Amino acid sequence: MIMTVNAGAIPADHWTQDPAVGGGRLVGEGCHFIDLLRHLAGAPLLSLHATRMGGGRPDTVSLQLQFDEGSIGTIHYLANGSKSFPKERLEVFAGGGVLQLDNFRRLQGFGWKGFDSMKLWRQDKGRKACAAAFRRAITHGASPPIPLQELLEVTSWRIRAQEAVQ
Repeated sequence: MIMTVNAGAIPADHWTQDPAVGGGRLVGEGCHFIDLLRHLAGAPLLSLHATRMGGGRPDTVSLQLQFDEGSIGTIHYLANGSKSFPKERLEVFAGGGVLQLDNFRRLQGFGWKGFDSMKLWRQDKGRKACAAAFRRAITHGASPPIPLQELLEVTSWRIRAQEAVQ
């Protein structure tokens, strides 16, 4: 799995860049991509290696993830790209095929029999569906949409990633 995030530059004095207020960009936004790859792998993280671009703030980083069932993933969180380039792209290589998701609006399949592409009118990152599942879990006493252990696991790895790029 390869997640590329063309996050764009944010000024050094912006609240998201302040570790005491916003926690930094890896804490505030980058963590969601660790969540996403963890969800897609369907297995706990075994290791994480974080590399930061030299100089400046830790908002241009590459994370290499290894999962318990054998999958690997890379997250390129970049603040030094052009706004004319798409913001988010996920590529999943599996079963002899590739799925490419651009900006959570267009999905293309390569090597998948019977599937070529799909487009959405609006971007859908699953926030509404997740909130609805959480609400159902609360009101009906069901299991949460994301198990607590998984949330704690990803949080622990996110903290390690942040510490590695500081």
